[in-house]
Amino acid sequence: MISPLAYVDPSAQIGKNVEIGPFCFIDKNVVIGDNNILMPHVSVMYGSRIGNGNTIHPGAVIGGIPQDLKFIGEETTAEIGDNNRIRENVTINRGTASKGKTVVGSNNLLMESMHVAHDCIVGSYCIIGNSTKLGGEVEVEDHATISAGVLIHQFTHIGGYVMIQGGTGVSQDVPPFTMSGRNPLTYMGINLVRLRREKFSAETIEAIHNAYRIIYQQGLNVSQAVAALKESDIADDPQVKYIIDFISRSERGIIRDR
Repeated sequence: MISPLAYVDPSAQIGKNVEIGPFCFIDKNVVIGDNNILMPHVSVMYGSRIGNGNTIHPGAVIGGIPQDLKFIGEETTAEIGDNNRIRENVTINRGTASKGKTVVGSNNLLMESMHVAHDCIVGSYCIIGNSTKLGGEVEVEDHATISAGVLIHQFTHIGGYVMIQGGTGVSQDVPPFTMSGRNPLTYMGINLVRLRREKFSAETIEAIHNAYRIIYQQGLNVSQAVAALKESDIADDPQVKYIIDFISRSERGIIRDR
């Protein structure tokens, strides 16, 4: 299952039923789990940890050295979960001393030429489009959909179940369950199609919708909106609590209404 034209460092730990194609490079201090497929010309660099059942397409580089001038060779990792589809020329850098690791969860689709920078955390069941770039220490929560050609500023936080329009720049946090677009990025409504597809109840969807009416349609600043949500009759809904917590923890501020 390992091509004679591939290089695999003798110290690398390779699981069962792993296919490693021609001209792949597997460095030392690498762990690759079971049932992975590495197509030709994949590079898995020092400090990479790959779970089970992933398919990695030609030209992808996992665990590359961070593009951060503060990095001085410290021991860090790039950690990939299970059942991801990592398409051509995707690059995932390992961490720096800041967090020590870059993490990509499970069941994600990372499309061609997208980049995950040092110390990012990408959740599970995410779709990230062609040529989208995540700056350092970006966090993307579960079930997020980010279209092609999106540039995401370092330290930005992307909530779960969002949909971000292609070709946009993201420099503020994107709250969960929302659709956003335009430049500068603005709130365009809730991601109703995804919520219905994931079988959120009508009551939960209405609570989410009402929460964003308070945030974006009552002329309140962010602090006032959070206070109003905490006092509202939907404050006990688990997804509204998630929205409140996300906004309360935002350090870059959230995107604003169109």
